[in-house]
Amino acid sequence: PLDIKLFHSLRRVGAPVVSPNKKGALFVTSYYDPEINRSASYLSYIDISSGNITQLTEDRSGTLVANPIWFDDEQFGFMRRGALYKQELKPDSTPDLLYNPPVAISNVAYRANEGILSFMASVYPNASLSESARSKRGEQSRFDSALVYDNLWARHWDEWTTLEKPNVFAMKLNHTEDGLWRLGNEINLSSKLPQCPDLRVRWCIDDYTISPAGDQVAFVSRPPTSNMTWSTRVDVFLVSTTGQSRPRLLTPRINGMASSPVFSSDGKRLAWLQMETPGYESDINRIYVHSIAARETIAIAYDWDLSPHSLTWSSDDKYLYAITSVKGRNLLVSIDVQTGKREELTAIGAVGSVRPVDEKTMLLTHSAQDEPGDIHLLEVPSCKTKQLTYVNKELLKDVRLCPAEDFYFIGARGDKVHGWILRPANFDRRKKYPMALLIHGGPQQASIQSFSHTQWNPNMYAGAGFATVIINFHGSSGYGKNFTDSIRHKWGDYPYVDLIRGVDYVAKKFSFVDSSRMVALGGSYGGYMVNWLNGHTDRFKALVSHDGKFNTISGYYGTDELWFPEWDLGRPWDVAGRAVLEENNPERFAANFKTPTLFIQGEKDFRIPVTESLGAWAMLRRRDIPSRLVYFPDEGHWVTKPANSVRWYTEVLDWITTWTNTTPPYKIRRND
Repeated sequence: PLDIKLFHSLRRVGAPVVSPNKKGALFVTSYYDPEINRSASYLSYIDISSGNITQLTEDRSGTLVANPIWFDDEQFGFMRRGALYKQELKPDSTPDLLYNPPVAISNVAYRANEGILSFMASVYPNASLSESARSKRGEQSRFDSALVYDNLWARHWDEWTTLEKPNVFAMKLNHTEDGLWRLGNEINLSSKLPQCPDLRVRWCIDDYTISPAGDQVAFVSRPPTSNMTWSTRVDVFLVSTTGQSRPRLLTPRINGMASSPVFSSDGKRLAWLQMETPGYESDINRIYVHSIAARETIAIAYDWDLSPHSLTWSSDDKYLYAITSVKGRNLLVSIDVQTGKREELTAIGAVGSVRPVDEKTMLLTHSAQDEPGDIHLLEVPSCKTKQLTYVNKELLKDVRLCPAEDFYFIGARGDKVHGWILRPANFDRRKKYPMALLIHGGPQQASIQSFSHTQWNPNMYAGAGFATVIINFHGSSGYGKNFTDSIRHKWGDYPYVDLIRGVDYVAKKFSFVDSSRMVALGGSYGGYMVNWLNGHTDRFKALVSHDGKFNTISGYYGTDELWFPEWDLGRPWDVAGRAVLEENNPERFAANFKTPTLFIQGEKDFRIPVTESLGAWAMLRRRDIPSRLVYFPDEGHWVTKPANSVRWYTEVLDWITTWTNTTPPYKIRRND
């Protein structure tokens, strides 16, 4: 089976970066070695026609490379230890240091036409990279450590806001006749945005893209206003890479969230995803296309009832390729820019990234529930795919990963609800198996039939001996706007009905499921729902709540983004809002809690503060109900450090196997 050690040793393949001559692509392979607690990554080149792969950089524990780029057909670059290196595409070549910036940079891109290098860097107000480095050192020598705030946007996700803000930069980088590379001075392309008096909440660049010619950059940024914590507005700006002009606002009359800007290959148009409903962070993404010369913006495929989450132009600019959640899968959908007509180019699993090669082919990363991510070649319009990489073939040669089996049942409102089940490792139809119900977060997200390297990979529970069930309850994306939006004011209603009816369906449909040995696990909203389950049913032998909300009232006052609870539930000082919050409050049913529960919490989680898990844990311990707290002082909303992930799985699988009296096919606790 897929055990904890093997799972964390699996290779991960990055998005391919196609060469200028379209003959090959660069990609990064990364992995973690749990025996020595070190990570590594290396860069490779794949020849698209033959599929031959050449490793370009060393594969050594502790050595990390990232952000591959092309300078021309024969030279490429990558980031390592905060510096940009260049290397020739030939056997036995070695990297040369090209640029060692004084502060960390990211999202590096290069455009040979204009000789422009672009990147993002966090800098102090009105400061260059060097000046910011000096200011950073000065901050570290302060006598006191106080941070003073007036604006409520004082923290986000896992960080307190400081004077350093991500900005987008451009600089000249030319290959001279004498064979040398010459760097110019960096230009802050966001410096001419309107000045903000509160320097701690000034303009912060969330993402950017550079035009194919290198003459323009588009970026997205949240306006620095007093209502940042309860406004979802994020704008799109366009600016010349010369830095001589003021960024031009492309979304002046829209108060929703913009994301994912991307230039057409001829540089004449810019597309992005646009939410239109103010205050609703899970609104449907509309596709906007802006004509740069005409300064006109239109929405295309407006009749589409699904919400794409990334865009890529085709090589001939006739189509936009969108990765979109469709009934538990992340599919690649082609959209005709003129007509809005759509066609699904993939049918199963999950597409992770897309890179067009020419008008008929593209490279993409793809995974499925039983297939870790690899690079595939997709032909258009035949939709034939060919797998090009097999980065985990050797590691998984003796392991059978469990595929997903779809099922549907009638849930809340009489709607059809989708779920799937994974049979346990070493499945024997004559035996009965405990069941693990995995509950996704969001709630306006969806479980996807992809291979996840996070804490919620269904094969990890199947590998421990559980029939593993996933249900995309009301509120999930990928089933139409109405299905997603229906969860508003209904957090404890429709999803609970769906989950309980889904469990009933599984117990009746699949005879190998032992309904007397069930557990439920969830994170974020899934953790909230676990707490809700504890107050409403005793059907589960044990529960696991990761960063789950326990009290909707205190949860409102303690979170970092107020637009989220305000839209989904309400404001606690409003009579109507208070009623909805209390109606959906797990703490209101604390007297009913009786199921043994494992709570997991990151100290740096500002979305669901640590007090939420502490409160629920304190209540259970005080009432002598078996419970345990796993606390990560260095983690936020997610567990991101590999060693912490190993510990997370160890604690979770030990908890659910113990309470269901399950003997796993391998030893869960190797050592502590």
